[in-house]
Amino acid sequence: MQLSMWTYPWDIQDLGLETVERDLTQRAGLNMISLATSYHAGRFLQPRSPRRKAYFPEDGTIYFQPTAARWADLAIQPKVADVIGEGGDVLGQLVRRREAGGPGVSCWTVCLHNTRLGMLHPEAVTRNAFGDANYYNLCPSHPHARAYVRALVADISHGYRPDRIELESPSFMGFAHEYHHEKDGVGLTPEDDFLLSLCFCPSCLDRAAKAGVDGEPARKLVRQWIAETCERAVPERRFPDFPASGLDTFLPWPELHAYLVWRFEPVTSLVAELREVAHPSTRIVIIDLKEGWLGGCDLAALGKVCDGAILCAYDMQAGDVAGLLEAGRAALGPEKFLGTGYRLFYPEMAGADVLAAKVKPARAPGVDGINFYNYGLVPAARLDWVGAALSA
Repeated sequence: MQLSMWTYPWDIQDLGLETVERDLTQRAGLNMISLATSYHAGRFLQPRSPRRKAYFPEDGTIYFQPTAARWADLAIQPKVADVIGEGGDVLGQLVRRREAGGPGVSCWTVCLHNTRLGMLHPEAVTRNAFGDANYYNLCPSHPHARAYVRALVADISHGYRPDRIELESPSFMGFAHEYHHEKDGVGLTPEDDFLLSLCFCPSCLDRAAKAGVDGEPARKLVRQWIAETCERAVPERRFPDFPASGLDTFLPWPELHAYLVWRFEPVTSLVAELREVAHPSTRIVIIDLKEGWLGGCDLAALGKVCDGAILCAYDMQAGDVAGLLEAGRAALGPEKFLGTGYRLFYPEMAGADVLAAKVKPARAPGVDGINFYNYGLVPAARLDWVGAALSA
């Protein structure tokens, strides 16, 4: 079983590779490290860093040394984070350590969630039914965005040969995504958020049309519904059973339903292309959630074109984790990698006993891996919780 922890390059730079490896392998009982190799902005409390307690990473940068020839003709270009230029190639260090008997290496790779690149390339971002740009989300239908992610995955896999690449956000993102100072005075319902997340950019409409789906009627209907939401004095559920009711919610509106079904295609085909360009020795897996369909992820279809999935059990009770993993195995089939992910944050994980109860279902046959979030963001004592949960 692959047992890993999501980790930032600056964690390793701040604490030292020997300390991190000792923490992960001896204290937490893990055998792999999932290093961020492409990431977005944020503000992070770093409880154990001897250099800083609050850190603002550069937005939309990469954390490895790219091969210039792979990017020569592309419209969207990557930027190497300053911490790599100043502090060295952490991914290269981990790969060399692996070759000397150290833990396995997985590359945690954010694909389309990139505000820096969205601001630089507004033509390549998702757009709602009103044409408004979501700058934090490059669109999986746009050819330049697809080319960027293909180069990203090819460069990492051929240049470093990690054991696997974990794809985060190769899909459409929700409207609410903790963007800087987000404001919603209306009180959006779950279906409102979903409708605002639907992309009707020219690339999506063109790609859908080529598949025989006319997205314009869907756009007009969604635009009307959003306008009605904005006119209400207080929020009102249009679809009270959403999202549990899934895409069947929209069956009474065939043109919208057809567009939503088509929406899986650009995500599935992009992931298929990423598997094709990656080195054969590197597994390509997606990071997904229980309701990944909201972002255009069809787990069964994705399982046919990549090597598996890590399904995050965030905000789930212990009794619900088994169902998540059983559904994941059924969708992926018996041969594909199935992992799960746990967030070590308080109060979601209020103690070692809570984590142990949630991890227990993932130790069952048929589950191939567990990831924990996140090495640099939690107190060292929670590493002991992980070790205890895995040895129980």
